[in-house]
Amino acid sequence: MNYPVAIHKDEDSGYGVTFPDIPGCFSAGDSIEEALAMAREAAECHIEGLLLDAEPIPVARPVEDHRNNKEYQDALWALIDIDLSKLSLKSKRINISIPERLLNVVDHFAGKHGETRSGLLAQAVTEYMAARQ
Repeated sequence: MNYPVAIHKDEDSGYGVTFPDIPGCFSAGDSIEEALAMAREAAECHIEGLLLDAEPIPVARPVEDHRNNKEYQDALWALIDIDLSKLSLKSKRINISIPERLLNVVDHFAGKHGETRSGLLAQAVTEYMAARQ
């Protein structure tokens, strides 16, 4: 899931990163690159905690939804990709039925985007349920 981040830089400070869609999740770094790397780690840790507490995963909204918020008025924007399927929840093998044509589409999409079938389905289900919480 691609989460937008607002990057701020005040004089005499490093770069601060805020996740508008993940309340309480923020990070910082001395360079933009470091701040973004630290932000990914902070988001993964934050979301992992939500998963362990059986809390809903926040849905990532488009940057356009946040641009008019005065809190982010002077921010630079970036996207941080968080692969929800790789967070520390134990995987369990299941047996499901799905139309063959849809399975072929899923496999093609996953392969084209460097993902696995299981990872893609796990992320799709997570995003679907989070959007309806």
